[in-house]
Amino acid sequence: MRIVILNGPNLNLLGRRQPDIYGYETLADVEERCRRLAGELGVEIEFHQSNAEHAIIDAIHDARETADGLIINPAAFTHTSVAIMDALKTFEGPIVEVHISNVHQREAFRHHSYVSLVATAVLAGFGTNGYLLALRHVAHVLQRDQG
Repeated sequence: MRIVILNGPNLNLLGRRQPDIYGYETLADVEERCRRLAGELGVEIEFHQSNAEHAIIDAIHDARETADGLIINPAAFTHTSVAIMDALKTFEGPIVEVHISNVHQREAFRHHSYVSLVATAVLAGFGTNGYLLALRHVAHVLQRDQG
């Protein structure tokens, strides 16, 4: 089983950008924790980050052919990208949307998510542990569905 984990704009600055909101853990730290958990769960992961909307869309298109599940932290594209939503509609496996902060406690424009319209599940406000919760969930769903 393969799970793709996609990260949107500015997450390359995780740990250095607004640590009061996002914490001090870097995206490399998150990736390392996800890889460790994936090994325990018996799944493979691909981990990507891009500040470019088209690169995220291309990664979703690629995942259609290579992945069984998808985890996405679309960051600011959450609230703006119909194109990412449309790309996600073409993915047939489970999709979990992850947000490090609780977006519902923040500015009003952050309360709407195009991605949530197609996501199987949404995690917000769990910090970077949300990635691990999402990974456990997707692995569970895939293992359950394989019988």
